[in-house]
Amino acid sequence: MQATDPAVVTRNRLPLSLLAIRWTMVVFLLPWVADKFVRPEHAIAVLEGFYGLSGSGAPLVFGLGVAQAVLLALFAFGVARTWSYGLVLAMHAVTTLVSWKQYLDPYTGANLLFFAAWPALGACLALFLLREHDTLGTVGRR
Repeated sequence: MQATDPAVVTRNRLPLSLLAIRWTMVVFLLPWVADKFVRPEHAIAVLEGFYGLSGSGAPLVFGLGVAQAVLLALFAFGVARTWSYGLVLAMHAVTTLVSWKQYLDPYTGANLLFFAAWPALGACLALFLLREHDTLGTVGRR
């Protein structure tokens, strides 16, 4: 088979492409996890303003941060891909959708930055749908 055979190209490039998507998603999501430890008051304001969780305090934020850090570590190393990729997809979908007001007024403040969530959501969906082909840098069952 030639190197230009689509099956060979897919077999050789797809795992590397999925690894790149997975690790760049980790880079994209990690600051939001870290925010819960570095600036818990900001994370509390986000929970109250976007999710309507008034009265949430530092213990809830730290617990959420720990849970998200564990999930992101599992995701980063491709552990339990159906669950970790699915939970990351669900988590990011919720955070993307609760920001709906920012999409209606994109040119106010930093609202334009919220649109970066959509291609990231597409990347999460692609990883979930192609999880059995995401084999590079993964731990556990292939």
